[in-house]
Amino acid sequence: MHFDLTDLRLYLHIIDSGNITAGAARSHLSLAAASARIRAMEASLGTEFLERGRRGVTPTPAGKALAQHARVLLQQAERLKQDLAEYARGVKGQVRLLCNTTALSEYLPEVLADFLRGHPNLDIDLQELPSSRITHALRQGAADLGIVSDAIDTTDLQTRAFRDDPLVLILPLEHPLSDATEISFSDALRHDFVGLHADSALAVYLEEQALHSGSRMQIRIRADGFDGVMRMVARGAGLGIVPLAAVQRAAPRTLKTVPMSETWATRKLLLCARDFSTLPPYATALLRALALPED
Repeated sequence: MHFDLTDLRLYLHIIDSGNITAGAARSHLSLAAASARIRAMEASLGTEFLERGRRGVTPTPAGKALAQHARVLLQQAERLKQDLAEYARGVKGQVRLLCNTTALSEYLPEVLADFLRGHPNLDIDLQELPSSRITHALRQGAADLGIVSDAIDTTDLQTRAFRDDPLVLILPLEHPLSDATEISFSDALRHDFVGLHADSALAVYLEEQALHSGSRMQIRIRADGFDGVMRMVARGAGLGIVPLAAVQRAAPRTLKTVPMSETWATRKLLLCARDFSTLPPYATALLRALALPED
């Protein structure tokens, strides 16, 4: 068996993305080089690690075992590097942080920039995912920290408060619903929407909530980010659902903001990890920078 850390990182990137092409890109390898490495890994043990399909790849039973060991080995290698960093100038540690759409766009840019400025020997691998996939990745040991909605099941994970993050309905000023003081999501679903990109974490979450209510969101157009959604809603393209923080930041005067009556819309964001006490030093430092003060 001849695997190196590059092979293991590549394999996990492929598993996490479900696609060899995407995994190769995350590993900064060409598709040909990535495919050759995976074939060599499989040949060295005489077994396949991936099931190839039209929609991507999934791990075989042997591949699942490899993924578990690979995550442990890479975490140990990362902690070794961090422990030796003070003896080796220029060596950087890395924290993998997974978050939902709102955290990525509204809360993290400034705080992460300030943190990185104060920690020159640290890199952050930041990725946006739906909350359900974040908790799954944490349970599998695929990330150090996650930021998720409190509506998601965090059993077997430790959590700390991050931010209050209510979702609100936004409407054009002249819309028939603009005089309402509160609107249910079910009532709003009778109207057309401006949505986020279909693969954004919040778009996935809202589609799931619509399906739970027995309906579907009628998306006329998808915008790139909350600012795009607000600008299109203000011009009458449809309704939108965005975090209140995005509206407060942009302070638009050309649309109406209305609370939604569903409890899932008055959500909070949580920091979570498998075990805060076992985080490597850099991840612990990031946790302290992100978490709200405990009472």
